[in-house]
Amino acid sequence: MRHLGKQTWMYENRIYLNASGTAVGPKEAKGPLADTFDKQYEELHCNEANWELAERKLMEDSVEICLQKANMSKEQIDIFLAGDLLNQNVTSNYVARTLSIPFLCMFGACSTSMETLAVGSALVDAGFANHIVAAVSSHNATAERQFRYPTEYGGQKPKTMTSTVTGAGAGLVSKVKSQIRIECATIGRVMDFGTKDPFDMGSAMAPAAYDTIKHHFEDTGRKPEDYDLIVTGDLSSVGSPILKDMLKEDGYNMEKVHNDCGLMVYNSDQNVLAGGSGCACSAVVTYGHIVQAIQEGRYHKVLVVATGALMSPTMVQQKETIPTIAHGVVLMREDGEG
Repeated sequence: MRHLGKQTWMYENRIYLNASGTAVGPKEAKGPLADTFDKQYEELHCNEANWELAERKLMEDSVEICLQKANMSKEQIDIFLAGDLLNQNVTSNYVARTLSIPFLCMFGACSTSMETLAVGSALVDAGFANHIVAAVSSHNATAERQFRYPTEYGGQKPKTMTSTVTGAGAGLVSKVKSQIRIECATIGRVMDFGTKDPFDMGSAMAPAAYDTIKHHFEDTGRKPEDYDLIVTGDLSSVGSPILKDMLKEDGYNMEKVHNDCGLMVYNSDQNVLAGGSGCACSAVVTYGHIVQAIQEGRYHKVLVVATGALMSPTMVQQKETIPTIAHGVVLMREDGEG
């Protein structure tokens, strides 16, 4: 691996995304990307006794589906990288207990999807592992209970608030050639522009997405038009315009290539306020829709920038501002692959 600038890793070997798996809840199953998800549940409990078990089931499903697609067993996986939103990453920890694969737990809030993929690719590139599975999950009810109010409370929600995606996504990384190459990753810096409102994550995270994308362009010498799609994690309808305006001031016009996973995963009439969020937001869109589009040749080069708010309920109650981060990974269709 070699550095481009200060923040971008260019993998020296050809690293590939060999397979992916997704599992989603009922609202996501009714969204515009429903056909790109591998498994769908009709209710939030996902046939489990409580919401936390439901989230665990979603991550287990995504990993199992990913391995099935690759025709591999868990014994062939060298390292499992995973993260979620719950305290102490309990979803990932308990899934790792079941899988019994050497495990590195990671947390970057909603940016964890690309953090695990970037670090997993680096480990494979450096020769520390041959096969890695990267996975994340989130659940609307578990996240609401932890970060905002008990789900049963039914408090009024502002229009800037997002709806946590119920789902999980997993990807298998190795040097075995496939249609999708993981070319490089741009590692974000923690940014804090003084936002305190936990009901407006889009505004809080937009500066982090801006900083990572700007440095990606500077490090690589690329421009927005070099990509078929530059997709952010969950800036929503609030943060996406802020991001585009900030980049436009630096001469980068993303109007033709930008979209946001939080705006892609739901229909406008699904009562999700500003859009979707959560670890699973960028994961299910990337490992579902984007992977499928690259395989079909509709996209050839995509920059996925997952965004995360690095807060906790305690810090919000203590009136702290909200630090945020964004990590970007470039996925590209390998020339000559069908």
